[in-house]
Amino acid sequence: MGIGWRQPHYDSLLAERPKLGFIEVHSENFFADGGISLAVLEAGRAAYPLSLHGVGLALGSAVGLDEAHVVRLARLVERMEPDWVSDHACFARVGSGLHAADLLPIPFDDESLALMVRHVDQVQARLGRRLLVENISAYAGWAGDTLAEPEFFNALTARSGCGLLLDVNNLFVNARNDGLAPQAAADEAMRWVDALRPVIVEEIHLAGHCERDDGLVIDDHGSRVCEAVWQVYSHARQRLGPVATLIEWDTDVPALDVLVAEAGRARALQP
Repeated sequence: MGIGWRQPHYDSLLAERPKLGFIEVHSENFFADGGISLAVLEAGRAAYPLSLHGVGLALGSAVGLDEAHVVRLARLVERMEPDWVSDHACFARVGSGLHAADLLPIPFDDESLALMVRHVDQVQARLGRRLLVENISAYAGWAGDTLAEPEFFNALTARSGCGLLLDVNNLFVNARNDGLAPQAAADEAMRWVDALRPVIVEEIHLAGHCERDDGLVIDDHGSRVCEAVWQVYSHARQRLGPVATLIEWDTDVPALDVLVAEAGRARALQP
C-alpha cells in the first residue's frame, strides 16, 4: 500500500521512512532537467518503489498528443525507472494546442476508443513500457455514448495492451452525481467493478471527496476515505485480488501519519 508523496511530506517521509509499499508523485512536477526537486525524487526512489502519475498527457484529445510533453515524460521515466507510469482517460488539448488545465471527460464510443488506443500505443512505444490509464471523475457527459464505461476500458486495454488504474472514489463520486444516494452509489460502483476484466487492473486509487451545499460531489482529495468507498474497495479487492493501492490526498494535506494510517486500513482489507 502506498501514498501520494506531496511537498509537505518530502522531508518527513525521508526522515521517518514509514512502512509503505510504494510512493506516487505527479510526473509533471519533476519535468525540469535538474535542481532540488529531482534530487528529492531520486532520494525517494532510492527508499521506495515509485509510481509516476501524470495529469497532462490528455490521451483523449482529438488534436493529438503534445510531443514535447511525451519527450519530457520519457526522459523522467528513463531517469527514475518507476514501477508504474499512469495518466488519465480524458481530453484537455484543443485547437492549436490550447490546454484546459483540467481532466475533461471523453465520449464513450468507437471513435473515441480508436483515438485513445492510437495515443496509448504512441506513448507506450515512446516509453518502451506499459502505461496505466485511470478512469476520471466527470461532472458532465456526452450525448450519444454507445459504450458503457467499463466496456470501454475492457476494450482499450485489450486493444492497446495498457492497464487500468482503477480510481474507486471516482466511481462513487460519479454515481452520487448521477443522483444516487450513498448506498445506491456504492452498489453502482461495485457493479462497475464487476463489469471489468479483473486482469486489467494494476493499481487502485483511494481518496476523499466533499459534497457542496447544492449537492454536487467533488473529487477534491481533501479528506479521509469515506465508509461507502471503503465498502467498494473491499469488494474490488475480493474480485480483483492483490492490487497495489494508493491513498491520494492533495488538498488540506494532513500530517504524514494520517496518510500512513489510511494506507494501513487499505492493507487490513486485503482478502
